[in-house]
Amino acid sequence: MNKRATAKDVADAAGVSRTTVSFVLNNIEGMRISKKTRQKVLQAAEALNYHPDASARSMVKGKTFILGFVVRQEPDKAYADLLLPEVMRGISEVAGEHGYHLIFKPVPPADEKNSLTTLFLEHQVDGLIVSGPLSNDQEIVDLFGANAPIILQGRIDYPNIPSVDINNRKAAEKAVNHLVSLGHERIAFISNASLQYSSSKDRLAGYRRALESAGLQYDEALVFYGDRTPDSGYQAMKNILRSSLEPSAVFIASDTVTLGSLNALYQENIRVPEDIAIMGFDDIPLSKHLAPPLSTIHIPAHDLGWNAAKLLIRWLDQKEIPEQNCILDTELVVRESCGSRQK
Repeated sequence: MNKRATAKDVADAAGVSRTTVSFVLNNIEGMRISKKTRQKVLQAAEALNYHPDASARSMVKGKTFILGFVVRQEPDKAYADLLLPEVMRGISEVAGEHGYHLIFKPVPPADEKNSLTTLFLEHQVDGLIVSGPLSNDQEIVDLFGANAPIILQGRIDYPNIPSVDINNRKAAEKAVNHLVSLGHERIAFISNASLQYSSSKDRLAGYRRALESAGLQYDEALVFYGDRTPDSGYQAMKNILRSSLEPSAVFIASDTVTLGSLNALYQENIRVPEDIAIMGFDDIPLSKHLAPPLSTIHIPAHDLGWNAAKLLIRWLDQKEIPEQNCILDTELVVRESCGSRQK
């Protein structure tokens, strides 16, 4: 029996992405696909006797007035991220003002069944705000190439996709510079996530640049990796404590990750900041209520959501891709966990 053709087979035969094949064969309106490309896809599908699933062909047409807020990670990590509620509040305010509703959905990059493309194909959303994309997220590139309305919160290795972000490198450098100014020379680093994410790479780069600017040697042995959850921070700090490194300070590139790290220190009767200084990143609402209150980098989470929603609705209303990329300012917030407090 001959194997049934797939969308990937059609894409390979036509020399286009699977996203483009899906949009053409399901007759999704408003996508920027040339007549020539459409014809190539249709011819390849006919030659391979490929037809999309009935469920996709029967999807509802028309505008949904729904914006999707997608976090590019596994559900357990997405729901653990304590910065996201403020981002969602900013998106919701703008969406409500313009008559849109908001749905929130974790969509891991490797999950092809529950993909970003599916949200458009099934007409679940009119447009997407995607938070925390991978640096090499090809699905986002394909969607943008097909004119799917999509705004990034973060950065990928592809130009021109509209985004709202912070300068993660400079913000991390600011955090480490403060620890250096307090006299710390042996500063460990715990990332917010794996280095597949541009935010993680940039925060590590900022940590490294601050050390080198201060004449301190970068030591890879002092670099540890969190994974967006308190549990990952707990494990990373345990690994530091089991080593013979003995840093006098730790910069942790996520307050959510920091929560677990502080618990690991508490269990070992290590005092903050008397025995070790801690600097976080994000300034989640809990940060100022910890014992001791956490020094951190304040991210304007509400404004990230508000600006992203503004860009997306402008795209949807004006039918033109916004050229604006918005970089928001961050602020160093000094509390007690690093051993000094601003007057």
